[in-house]
Amino acid sequence: MLVQELKQESRVSVAPRIIGYGECLPGSPVTNEQMEDVLSIRKEWIEKMIGNDSRHFAVDFSKRTIAYSLTDLCTAAAEEAIEQTGINPQEIDVIVLSTATPDHLMPATVNLVADRLGLHHIQTYQIQAGCSGALQALDVARHLLVGERRYALVIGGDVCNKYMDLTRDFTKLRSSELINYALFGDGAGALLLTTKNCDGLEITSIENRFEGVGEEPGQVMNWFGTVPENIQELSKREIRKQYQSAKEDYKAIEKRVPIMTDQVLTTLLEERNWKREDVTYFLPPQLGWHMTKAIIDSLGLSLDATINCVQETGNNGNALPYLQLKKLHGKLKPHNKVVGIAIESSKWIKTGITLEYKEGETNE
Repeated sequence: MLVQELKQESRVSVAPRIIGYGECLPGSPVTNEQMEDVLSIRKEWIEKMIGNDSRHFAVDFSKRTIAYSLTDLCTAAAEEAIEQTGINPQEIDVIVLSTATPDHLMPATVNLVADRLGLHHIQTYQIQAGCSGALQALDVARHLLVGERRYALVIGGDVCNKYMDLTRDFTKLRSSELINYALFGDGAGALLLTTKNCDGLEITSIENRFEGVGEEPGQVMNWFGTVPENIQELSKREIRKQYQSAKEDYKAIEKRVPIMTDQVLTTLLEERNWKREDVTYFLPPQLGWHMTKAIIDSLGLSLDATINCVQETGNNGNALPYLQLKKLHGKLKPHNKVVGIAIESSKWIKTGITLEYKEGETNE
């Protein structure tokens, strides 16, 4: 019994705190005017349908070439987070990376990043997920920081180039495909977590729930390694119609995401025994700006209390929660409370996080 108790005690750890923040947004922001010039997507249509002003791409549309890989972006974001803390990278015990768009099916992108960072013999984990992945990665990382492990590097990022056929005539695309080019952006974010006693944004709880039993997916992203057997019998038009790489049920997303966001917020506040007025900053789901703004309004939140970036960065999936958190760096005061929510429409997953800024105690 004593041995079991000691084993259990050894697994108990201080709640991890975020001490380092990094991001990488490739190239210069692509404005709506440039989208009209390069992709023939009318500026007015983007403003009416989505509301974003710009986004970043890992591809060069003018040259029709891939300019950055996911590994490039994640490595740069990680380096910034590490440099900000001033720790020796060799002190990092584990890396967790989340993405919906890995560079390869194998090797895992997290291992390519670890190689770039020179972190030999480090523990690595990769999560395949959409918007919910960033908070899932934080959940995994915080549970790994036990025993002798003191530092975890958590990275989230996405690039859309593998879903884009750069040889196509964009003037002939359907609006259901065009909207993906205007809505999504590429990027990566990184956080450095520690259980050491120091100033930082402490993770107090994480909610992660699958809600999709019996429900049709709200978003499907296909990445084909082989072509259909009857490919010779299909015209290019038929192939693209039957095997569209990215498709969304926007009506279902518009209907369900605000409801799921409210549910997560209620759950998080009840678990912490917090009232809405106790929360200093809210990090709402970042879809397109019009939908994000609608969610903020439906929750009765003021814009001053919300942290938003999608209007400038585009919807860059797994990077977004980390970009929001990075915007908080330098603003927080002791005991400030933060609530963040990410909803994934692929098969309806709701995730949320609560954090509180705390100062390190001097008696460690």
